[in-house]
Amino acid sequence: MKNFTFRLTLVAIVLALALLFLWPTVNQWFVDKDKDHTAWPHKVINLGLDLQGGMHLVLEVQTQEAVVSTMDRYSDDLKEGLRREHIRSKDQDLINGDTLTVTIIGSEALDKFKKWAGEEMSELVPDYDTQGENTVCTFTLPESDQKAIMDSSRDQALETIRNRIDKLGVSEPDIRKQGEKRILVQLPGVTDTQRAKDILVSTAQLQFRLLDDRQDQVRDYINRRPPPGTEILYSKNVDAEGRVSSRPYLVKKKVLLTGEYLEKAYANMQGQFSEPVVSIEFNKKGGFKFARITGENVGKPLAIVLDGRVFSAPVIQEKISGGQAVITGIGNMQEASDLAIILQAGALPVSLKILEERTVGASLGKDSIKTSTNAMLIGFVLVVIFMAVYYMGAGLIANVALVLNVVLILASLALLDATLTLPGIAGIILTIGMAVDANVLIFERIREEIRTGKAPAFAVDSGFSKATITILDANVTTFVAAFVLLQFGTGPVKGFAVTLCFGIAASMFTAIVVSRLIFDYFLYYRNVRKLSI
Repeated sequence: MKNFTFRLTLVAIVLALALLFLWPTVNQWFVDKDKDHTAWPHKVINLGLDLQGGMHLVLEVQTQEAVVSTMDRYSDDLKEGLRREHIRSKDQDLINGDTLTVTIIGSEALDKFKKWAGEEMSELVPDYDTQGENTVCTFTLPESDQKAIMDSSRDQALETIRNRIDKLGVSEPDIRKQGEKRILVQLPGVTDTQRAKDILVSTAQLQFRLLDDRQDQVRDYINRRPPPGTEILYSKNVDAEGRVSSRPYLVKKKVLLTGEYLEKAYANMQGQFSEPVVSIEFNKKGGFKFARITGENVGKPLAIVLDGRVFSAPVIQEKISGGQAVITGIGNMQEASDLAIILQAGALPVSLKILEERTVGASLGKDSIKTSTNAMLIGFVLVVIFMAVYYMGAGLIANVALVLNVVLILASLALLDATLTLPGIAGIILTIGMAVDANVLIFERIREEIRTGKAPAFAVDSGFSKATITILDANVTTFVAAFVLLQFGTGPVKGFAVTLCFGIAASMFTAIVVSRLIFDYFLYYRNVRKLSI
């Protein structure tokens, strides 16, 4: 009867905490499903995609675009360097997005160019082909550098997607890399799939660019090539009745400022007619740049371009200090909120392509929950009946510990904000069997001691002492295997491992501590002289 009070207090505290952390889940599932639990403890058990339905996406990151973008920057640097160093050249071209060529005119210009290229373009591999007085210079990016750029773009895309989903408010999303170019995204509980796709796939490349002075001739250039250094972009306007129209703009290709300097973005209502807008704030460096740009271009229209779409092109009335701007031309408040989300989360380095899309309906989730719950209840009832019939009174003690075991598993899931999946329910069912197995080992040991003629108190003490080592050995090895699955497994495997880890810990506690506590109560406080086992 050693430390009975301490063990009783420990079990009472554990049970009270378990019920406390499990109550919000019970309340949400069975009492008030629509209630928003904000008071502590507010965590509930999250259901996985296979139980509550949601969205499953496989995205392919267009990593080659990152290489092309890098070579584009080198192309701009090359053009600027040739102009600054006064090197005679012609036929500069970017071939297939990864090979940069230029023809240098004359040997004197070639020497000067080699010196400049060796300093400014040392990351590229040069090749020189002399053709008479001219030399064709070809620059390529090493394969190792290309792979590093593509891997970096995939990792950046993964992080950006994660940030956007966090701001979208999805509980327990599953976001992970799949191969070299793919990203798997599972969003439990998402019903507006189109909105989720728009937020995830939008590259959110925010640019500030000047309109060309020949804006009044823009329609003349729609069916023919626009002037050098310009391109035609369109706006999208939605009137009060939902009719969509567009307007062409002749926009200069030179980008004055990008969204990389963005610090905040939030949606609100503004203007005489309370139109939805997105207010943006730049960081300190971006604020300085924006002030300089607006100060140098007073009286000129500045186009705000997002993913090739002109949202607005207001005329700069004066120098704008403070690093703040407003994006107008947004259809409704929902669009404004979504735009603020993707701007705040940051731009994708490259575009994404949806390779696979599945929507798991709520009805399928309900069927899965019903089937799995029925299987768990049937297994639980059969185990309870077997223990009560085979071990009689001791079996009832095991059943009490078994109920507490399930309560502890569910409370652990709620406490750690874990997700319950279909394989997770399978893990709980397996744990029920393992918990009973521990009690079976103890009871058989007690039976052996009673057969040798020992008194009930001594038989119980000896039975628990001898069986505990065996239980610990068996459960520790299983826990190690489950922990490895938890660390390296994905999807269903991880869901199974989570409940298995919690279940093993709970089963050891209930079998060794709780069952022994109940035995000691009957033996020492109720003075039971004969065990029903």
